[in-house]
Amino acid sequence: MSSEVSSKIRDYRPRLPYRQWAPVAELVRATVAATVPATCYAAEHLLHVIGRVAVWADRSGLPRDPGTWLRTETIDAFILSGCVTAKDSTVLTYRTWLRRAREALVWVQRGEAPPARLSSPRTPQPPYGAGELARLRNWANHLPDQARLDGLALMALGAGCGLMPGEVPPMRGSHVRVTSGGVAVLEEELLGRLVACHSDWEGALAELAETSGPGFLFRPGRKVAAAKNLVSSWPARHRPHAGLPHLSARRLRSTWIVGRLSEGISPEAVASAAGMASPAGLAGYHHWVPPLPKAEVIRLLRGRRS
Repeated sequence: MSSEVSSKIRDYRPRLPYRQWAPVAELVRATVAATVPATCYAAEHLLHVIGRVAVWADRSGLPRDPGTWLRTETIDAFILSGCVTAKDSTVLTYRTWLRRAREALVWVQRGEAPPARLSSPRTPQPPYGAGELARLRNWANHLPDQARLDGLALMALGAGCGLMPGEVPPMRGSHVRVTSGGVAVLEEELLGRLVACHSDWEGALAELAETSGPGFLFRPGRKVAAAKNLVSSWPARHRPHAGLPHLSARRLRSTWIVGRLSEGISPEAVASAAGMASPAGLAGYHHWVPPLPKAEVIRLLRGRRS
């Protein structure tokens, strides 16, 4: 750890009453010092969120113990009752930071490997064919007013970025950053991973982000940040005309995964961008990936000449 990071940890003072911070201060600093080298997050971010959960846990009567603060059930309870005034995007970011800090703490204390990030796998939905996706995009482009924007947002985030259905509702226009080269990149801290939109959809996503501004990209008129059937209810209300398949967020994600694998992107990179714990999560998608042409296989096996 650099002297600069050590100084930040040592000198950190949150905007909290001293009587709340003082009992947990040294434990918070020690926890961050132990976990920050094993995460990709800045020390000040971990200090802020671990300090908040520590103070909340202390006020809730929980033991003054980092292992207790970073237990999954403590994190979930803190997110539900300790962040009621925070924005939904902030809450998601806090949860990601705390979960990664927990993984790092478990590794430091006991040498255990981090747990898999996903729950039991679901059977993947088949991807859309290239023709089907193009016709669905054309259909969405001809929907009226807000329905058009919602349909394109769902498709851009699914087929363009590979997001899981539950990751679509929190996305706002301000979470999309367009680089000088025109690449639309999603906010890394929100998702806990790097996601760049595919070139087929980056223009549409950039336009949607500019239109939405700080508002939600998908169904911006809603009164709640998320609801159980928020994503699935939209395709149920907007059905394509005869001959087109039903629009499905899970099939859009499958289309992105299979598309990237078909382009020869490494399974490690695809799995990481898809939010999977390892490339093993891609096993159910490989039978939709067409084999490479023989000439391409020969080129790859031959390698580069020095």
